[in-house]
Amino acid sequence: MGSTASVSHTLRFDGFELDTRAGQLRKRGVKLRLRGQPLQVLAILVEHAGEVVTREELQTQIWRADTFVDFDHGLHNAIARIREVLGDSAETPRYIETLPRRGYRFIGPVEDFQTARLAEDPVASQGPTLAKPRKRNPSLVLILCALFVLGLAAWTVRWYVYAKAPVQPIQSIAVLPLDNLSGDPSEEFFADGMTDQLITDLAKVGSLRVISRTSVMRYKGAKKGLPEIARELNVDAIVEGSVIRSGQRVRVTAQLLQAPTDQHLWAETYDRDVGDILKLQGEVADAIAQQVRAQLTPMQQSPAHTVKPGAYDAYLRGRLYFVNEFTKPDSLKKAQGYFEESIQKDSDFALAYAGLADTYVYLAFAGALQKDEAYRSAKEALAKALELDDTIGEAHDTLGLLSSEFDWDWNTADREFNRAIALAPSYSCAHEDRATFLALIGRRAEAIGEITKIDQLDYGFSAAHTELTTYYELRDYPDLIEASRRALLLDSKDWFQHYTLGVGYEGTGKVQGAISEYEKAIQMSGGPQSVVALAHAYSAVGEKAKAEKILRDLERKSKQTSASPYTMATIYAGLGENDKAFEFLEKAYSEKSFEIPSLLKSDLVLDSLHRDPRFQNLLGRIGLN
Repeated sequence: MGSTASVSHTLRFDGFELDTRAGQLRKRGVKLRLRGQPLQVLAILVEHAGEVVTREELQTQIWRADTFVDFDHGLHNAIARIREVLGDSAETPRYIETLPRRGYRFIGPVEDFQTARLAEDPVASQGPTLAKPRKRNPSLVLILCALFVLGLAAWTVRWYVYAKAPVQPIQSIAVLPLDNLSGDPSEEFFADGMTDQLITDLAKVGSLRVISRTSVMRYKGAKKGLPEIARELNVDAIVEGSVIRSGQRVRVTAQLLQAPTDQHLWAETYDRDVGDILKLQGEVADAIAQQVRAQLTPMQQSPAHTVKPGAYDAYLRGRLYFVNEFTKPDSLKKAQGYFEESIQKDSDFALAYAGLADTYVYLAFAGALQKDEAYRSAKEALAKALELDDTIGEAHDTLGLLSSEFDWDWNTADREFNRAIALAPSYSCAHEDRATFLALIGRRAEAIGEITKIDQLDYGFSAAHTELTTYYELRDYPDLIEASRRALLLDSKDWFQHYTLGVGYEGTGKVQGAISEYEKAIQMSGGPQSVVALAHAYSAVGEKAKAEKILRDLERKSKQTSASPYTMATIYAGLGENDKAFEFLEKAYSEKSFEIPSLLKSDLVLDSLHRDPRFQNLLGRIGLN
């Protein structure tokens, strides 16, 4: 790639103006919200319009080797953000073309701003005209000098005022893990829990993008400068502080710093009784919101509740078990126990009921609790939580999950997910759940929009899994391949990520690659889903005898282990025994299996059934045709 130097610092394309010197993108004079790495990537691509800019060149120029955020994820986020702002798409690009495994190319028409201006005003391109010299008027000279002095003075005052003001408006923020100053390691959970709750409270501020707990906890104990952390998280400001608890008193110190300059904006110390901890957290969040000129709407403000002794500790322990290990039944049961303990100590603590409902739902997802029992218990807990406080975004999100995954009530689910996000716009879990829901009911553009928002808030295990599930449900195989590769960078031993990579390969016709990934998934889990997929891939390459042997072996094992009706349906679909496949699909439908809505349209193994009227009838009864 050639030099990035250019004569003009402003480039224009299709009504957009990119000012590389000022670091601004405008559309017909209106400044657009594109900053940091996405703006830098766009600048490089536009300055080299028509040329292939390799991934390696972008990495060298923009991403440092020692950043926490991996390059693949960072570049994906940057390109997604650019496309969102420009109104572009990966499938039918107008501006940015993806060259798989190589890089990107800007394909839009680009004009040098200066060249364009001269073309519009030919007179401006001509040299200065010569005029006869005139005598200077002394009075006019004095007036001009006076105006110059006044102008200089005004400029100096403006410079001083703006030098004292924040460099830029704060639109995004990260709360770093609060330091535990008690000297007692057993109090670490309290500091971490306070961090989590402060993030939750700030996530309610609609005008702020608040980075998720998953993304900030990696900086716990990190010896990095705040400007560097802010660059890695792509935020305007950082909140840091400490917490110390002594007896029934708790002291929290928090400060807000402008990220690019490390400029101190605000600091405060709060000393309260432990029972007033929720009120304290609300005060801290409100003070920070005021500093960034944002505010909670009345709908987003929770009523202050005095928590009884011990209830808050139990809640924090339960919440930390849940958010850290929500896929493990043993950890979920520990979280359930802590939430129940919290409720026993304070029966009016709404958040504890909301947390308890979460554990019932995810225990059912993990197969550790009967679906009917989980549904009934979660409904009761949510009803109590919302009776005490109907502004809890987490509770509305869980109600959305119950409506979509248990009830198949798509209208109620849509309403509850929207309500959750309205109450807590930066609550990443609500965006994750809404993304997979929208993909399921076929609202592709909105689902992709949610993925973009999630990438701006979080990129941990949950976010990666959501991205995979969304692209899988949309049957978007090229993006599924890219997302699976990124997810494998986080955990190369996760069977599901090898499985989805295999699906992506098979969906794009790379069946041998799919076979390899399915085999890896089987080695890591031994799950029937991967086995059926492997047989399907073998059948696709003409090895039908091998495919039938795999499926017959699995059929025998599944009968012994009482495999799910959906699994049996996929086995018989693979064997071409369609009547049996529909028999088991009907059984899965009658049980309201979790697998039915999420896999019925997206599972490649069932493609052979799609033209059968019975399949369309089943989709109609579920409400997905």
